[in-house]
Amino acid sequence: MSAHGSPIPMTSRKSGALKGEAHVPGDKSISHRSLILGAMAIGRTEISGLLEGQDVLDTAKAMEAFGAKVTDHGSGQWSVDGVGVGGFQEPETVIDCGNSGTGVRLIMGAMSTHNITATFTGDASLNKRPMSRITDPITEFGATSYGRSGGRLPMTIVGAKSPVPVRYSVPMPSAQVKSAVLLAGLNAPGETIVIEKEATRDHTERMLTGFGADVSVETSSEGRIITLKGYPELKPQTITVPRDPSSAAFPVCAALICEGSDVLVPNIGLNPTRAGLFTTLREMGANLTYENERSEGGEPVADLRARFSPDLKGIEVPPERAASMIDEYPILSVVASFAQGKTIMRGVRELRVKESDRIDAMARGLRANGVEIEEGEDWWIVTGRGHGEVQGGGTCATFLDHRIAMSFLILGMASESPVHIDDGGAIATSFPIFETLMGELGAQITRNNH
Repeated sequence: MSAHGSPIPMTSRKSGALKGEAHVPGDKSISHRSLILGAMAIGRTEISGLLEGQDVLDTAKAMEAFGAKVTDHGSGQWSVDGVGVGGFQEPETVIDCGNSGTGVRLIMGAMSTHNITATFTGDASLNKRPMSRITDPITEFGATSYGRSGGRLPMTIVGAKSPVPVRYSVPMPSAQVKSAVLLAGLNAPGETIVIEKEATRDHTERMLTGFGADVSVETSSEGRIITLKGYPELKPQTITVPRDPSSAAFPVCAALICEGSDVLVPNIGLNPTRAGLFTTLREMGANLTYENERSEGGEPVADLRARFSPDLKGIEVPPERAASMIDEYPILSVVASFAQGKTIMRGVRELRVKESDRIDAMARGLRANGVEIEEGEDWWIVTGRGHGEVQGGGTCATFLDHRIAMSFLILGMASESPVHIDDGGAIATSFPIFETLMGELGAQITRNNH
């Protein structure tokens, strides 16, 4: 079953040169945070370029359930009339976050220091994902949680009546956990401190500062220490959402492996905590350039130009880069299949608990298409076959995971035989225009009618 209906089997065939501009959707991480912080500000926040994928729409509905007014003005223009820090009201119904781990974890954090109760659920994929990484720190604020075994959804959070500030060391590199604790700290007295041993994407810290919160960041022997002062009055903002680097990864990587391609992907956010894939591709010998580099809303932005790169080489990706490209390892493994030699990826345990076990899902699918894979608990190695040598012809299970589905469709665009996926339905959660956009560049992707 697809996340939102019947399965949508799809096939991707070898394409000619991809040409043109790929206008990918707005950044998912920034879209979620714009809605949540807009709801916690007093006054109207105006957002342009919001990603209108199902994950973000579910967060918009959740903010309305907590009392904010969220309005869709069309063409990616949205507004949020916020209720202020501490102003969340108790929702009347269960909050359904669909497929979104980011949405549910950030919202749980934000509401956990309010004296209200809320119940959260999601689709079959989200309901398997671990939530104890959020319920552990919010318990320290004084909240209580009741969920299924293994800390899984559906789950009810009883917010803290008298929240206390927390000093929390994040046990794994996770921007979601860090962000949930910071959002909880907004409605707690004193200073909430989060310590992360490895830097993860910092959109929450940047955006909190933009909304007027008192946030400081320092680096010490413990790691990165983020201090937030509680009870700020968040001021509404006008936000232009940069385009999503995780979505840009797909047309960029397709252009690198399809002969004769030249694709421009404009207005991509290049926050250093998110741009690890592009750094890695350039180290592999990709013809990938940054044009028109600039800053928008405190975030670095550039236009990416990707051209066919027949001489890619396998490399060892530094483990410390994992947090800045954790969502991009599936598509990187596709590019690695067309490189010469081994691409080694370590320190990627987090991939085991994403929308699917992404290491297992990619290993199975790549093997089905003639690519040699070795894997361990927190590492995997792809032995590249070089351009023109990936056989294809396999059928890949996507496990309700949008990035797995899109990665295997890109594989089929450069492999010798077509690649099939069992269900592309989940693609709509993050990249609803994927098929149209890739088709306009010249990709041969079709839905298989039953």
